[in-house]
Amino acid sequence: MHRDHWAKKAKLDGFRSRAVYKIIEIDQKVDLFKNVYTVLDIGSAPGGWSEYAAKKCPQNDIFAIDLLDMKPVKNVSFFKSDIREIDQVEPIFTKKGSFDLVISDLAPNITGIGAIDDEAIYEYNTLTLEVALKYSNNKSKFLIKTFQNSYLKKFKSFMEKNFTLVQNFKPLASKATSSEIYLYGEN
Repeated sequence: MHRDHWAKKAKLDGFRSRAVYKIIEIDQKVDLFKNVYTVLDIGSAPGGWSEYAAKKCPQNDIFAIDLLDMKPVKNVSFFKSDIREIDQVEPIFTKKGSFDLVISDLAPNITGIGAIDDEAIYEYNTLTLEVALKYSNNKSKFLIKTFQNSYLKKFKSFMEKNFTLVQNFKPLASKATSSEIYLYGEN
């Protein structure tokens, strides 16, 4: 299988996935980790974003949650669990209301049927935002992967009701053919 430039670069640079370059680019634009001491990574596997967060902020409390397995990342507490069950993950639950940054590269399995995929993406995005709002403090930041689809405007509007600043990004490391974009919010 042909590997693109970013996948090759990730392997050469020792990263787990090409996704790390997406968060790096956004971080360079918004200073994502400035004044951040607690991080929650939702949908963390394979761990590229958690790995980057740990390198940027080695003294921070970084928690990661995913249904899929994730190889250990130094200074990251990983929990294999569904985000719908996050309240049952005691170490994360005890930090409820205190996270400075919530990041999510979560995406549902895509079927190829537009209407079904759009609804699944919206459902995951909304669930992730609701968790972020519940677990974050009032001066928090939020970064989420979403997709350009029929629900994007509605989801972005939901974010705008909850953050004083909302921006969208299409990082260079995103495949040109992909409809993925990233929304960033801060208070």
